[in-house]
Amino acid sequence: MKRVHVAAAVIRDGSGQILIARRADSQHQGGLWEFPGGKVEADESVETALARELHEELGIVVGAARPLIRIRHDYPDKQVLLDVWEVSAFTGEPHGAEGQPLAWVAPRDLSSYEFPAANQPIVAAAKLPAQYLITPEDLEAPALLRGIQKAIAGGIKLIQLRAPNGYDPKYRDLAVDAVGLCAGKAQLMIKGPFEWLGDFPAAGWHITSAQLRKYAAAGRPLPASRWLAASCHNAQELALAEQMGVDFVTLSPVQPTLTHPGAEPLGWEQASSLIDGFSKPVFLLGGVGPSEVEKAWAAGAQGVAGIRAFWPEA
Repeated sequence: MKRVHVAAAVIRDGSGQILIARRADSQHQGGLWEFPGGKVEADESVETALARELHEELGIVVGAARPLIRIRHDYPDKQVLLDVWEVSAFTGEPHGAEGQPLAWVAPRDLSSYEFPAANQPIVAAAKLPAQYLITPEDLEAPALLRGIQKAIAGGIKLIQLRAPNGYDPKYRDLAVDAVGLCAGKAQLMIKGPFEWLGDFPAAGWHITSAQLRKYAAAGRPLPASRWLAASCHNAQELALAEQMGVDFVTLSPVQPTLTHPGAEPLGWEQASSLIDGFSKPVFLLGGVGPSEVEKAWAAGAQGVAGIRAFWPEA
């Protein structure tokens, strides 16, 4: 069965809302909502196909776009490769040129709409930022909480509360305070034993590669309404993350780091190759910072994650 290559767009307006379209009942996966786009022709680049499809379907001209995520998905009757780009600037007023209903939706409300299974990672990618802050391990609680507050004020939207020294009562107390600081402003990801899951309903969970290897076969430990992420370092761990049904992963180390001096870096080429075989958002970690975000996008990643490069100086 030949894989159908499709170019799709996450189109944002000036207020950050995202445009979605409803598929005709007669189409494959009819009646569900989707991100606009269409087939890439044999002689076309993805960018050309995207511009053509969006002009035909919506009557708009793309002004600025960048790669967001590539997804391979196998339906029982069809195999697709979705090449998804984020469109941040366009001219023209979008309208359903083929009679399709359209809706502008806040990213957090995308989960209220029913999408084809292949679109679920796009929903995650559309809701996630390009930067993932991981807190340092050598700070006392007051300094850590001040730093989190400062990072949120600086625009950070996704924060992992790192737990390098095991899961002790101090970490739990810190997590309670961090949840309060992040409420309504940023998504907090906690690390810890699954026994704690019920104690932090507002937080997402970032599992270690050891937890991933131990629990992947049991499936997803959280409902779909809560973020689940995993730390991955190779193709095997990415496959386990896929099996567990995580929403996104960190892939590391891309380059040598002070935090893990003994770890063999993947390098950009291998990281890009691993991402290409994985159909979920990936944050690249290890020796990268905000200045590498465009390089990460070009490698197929959601963005970059880090500790030192992202932590606001006291």
